[in-house]
Amino acid sequence: MSSWANAPIRDLHLDLRERITPGARGARELLLGALRDAVRSGRLAPGTMLPPSRSLAADLGLARNTVAEAYAELVAEGWLASRQGAGTWVVNNAGAAVPAAPRGVRSTPRHNLRPGSPDVSEFPRAEWVAATRRALHKAPTEALRMGDPRGRPELREAIADYLTRARGVRTSPESIVICAGVRHGVEVLTRLFYGDRPIAVEAYGLFIFRDAIAALGMSTVPIGVDEHGAVVGDLDDLDTPAVLLTPAHHNPLGTPLHPSRRTAVVDWAQRTGGYVIDDDYDGEFRYDRQPVGALQALSPDRVVYLGSASKSLSPVLRLGWMALPADLVDPVIEAFGGDQFYVNGIAQLTMAEFVTSGSYDKHIRRMRIRYRRRRDILVDALGRFDIEIRGLNAGLNMLLTLPDGAEHEVVQRAGEAGVGLQGLSLMRHPLAGADVSQRDGVVIGFGTPADHAFAGAVEALCGVLASSGLSR
Repeated sequence: MSSWANAPIRDLHLDLRERITPGARGARELLLGALRDAVRSGRLAPGTMLPPSRSLAADLGLARNTVAEAYAELVAEGWLASRQGAGTWVVNNAGAAVPAAPRGVRSTPRHNLRPGSPDVSEFPRAEWVAATRRALHKAPTEALRMGDPRGRPELREAIADYLTRARGVRTSPESIVICAGVRHGVEVLTRLFYGDRPIAVEAYGLFIFRDAIAALGMSTVPIGVDEHGAVVGDLDDLDTPAVLLTPAHHNPLGTPLHPSRRTAVVDWAQRTGGYVIDDDYDGEFRYDRQPVGALQALSPDRVVYLGSASKSLSPVLRLGWMALPADLVDPVIEAFGGDQFYVNGIAQLTMAEFVTSGSYDKHIRRMRIRYRRRRDILVDALGRFDIEIRGLNAGLNMLLTLPDGAEHEVVQRAGEAGVGLQGLSLMRHPLAGADVSQRDGVVIGFGTPADHAFAGAVEALCGVLASSGLSR
């Protein structure tokens, strides 16, 4: 992807093709890296005006909001400056004090309301250290070797028991495989299903999964999403080996998959020999009623369950799990490469002890109360704006749907104000058709800030919405 884009002062050449490498995380990161390099090298000098996001997006073949979010992030990092009506321009160069961000690494905004992360300041450090001590004291010597490619038996037994009890999953330790998070699980399953047929995904969904599948050389095809969740009837018109869903709490629209559609997608899998990948997104953090049970329970032989500790504890643990149909266990191990070297063995032993001791349940209950309180504070603060709030029943995110055309301005102003959030358009599949309504919105992660920073983040967000003309 290479283009000359007409800027007010000079042409801007960005060659993104050179940046597409194994593990690349998508066009947004590629664009961020290209712009940083252009500023760092001095090719874009301080004061240089950049093309409007619409123009650059058209020239590069990107979504406008992809460019707008890249501009906003670089404003927040100090590389660029922007003012309504005046455009966007360079304020930093190779000799300036702001350090270059490593490729693929996002800087932390002043007010971090990006979705998908817990409040890691509440990580139960003392309990985790105690669990590590107990686990190592009890562990046999062989636990310090590579061992079972499915993962440590202690953790597989603990996770099987927990999922059966807390999420209604029908599984056993023999069907559990430990992985390095849900994304890693998706990558392994992509290798398993690799072929000419695309994997079906929701028309709105987490773009990192689409990027992960694409990086492995496989394509995705969208199915619709409406007020009842994924339109699983669309699968009847597709030739696909598997469909990836968030049935407990759709990401980002916030609705659980309707019971009739849960039954219908299982019927599709049994009829066609396909598989359903059940990403149990936010399944443990439900606030207004009992959690929606895992879809996997309806058909353990056709549904792969994916879960992790990324939002319940911390993403840096790199601890995830798959509850697999029996016939997929060996193929998944083969797709792993035959060894369990993705997840730290000591972390597995610690997590097993943390779960079996009851500390995991205790931590989740405590955080559920804390996140619900934050959600209520945020909803109350947003009541004076011309927006609709969705996804309130569960999870660490909420979706603010905006008037048509407002997303670009809100994302840009958020970048200027140092408020981290995510534009909804980033989560729309590029092949989604006209039958999937195109919404303007932003996704807010109310779990990310520490308690002491939450009030300031809410105030800053309200300031962004007010300056965008969204007050009632």
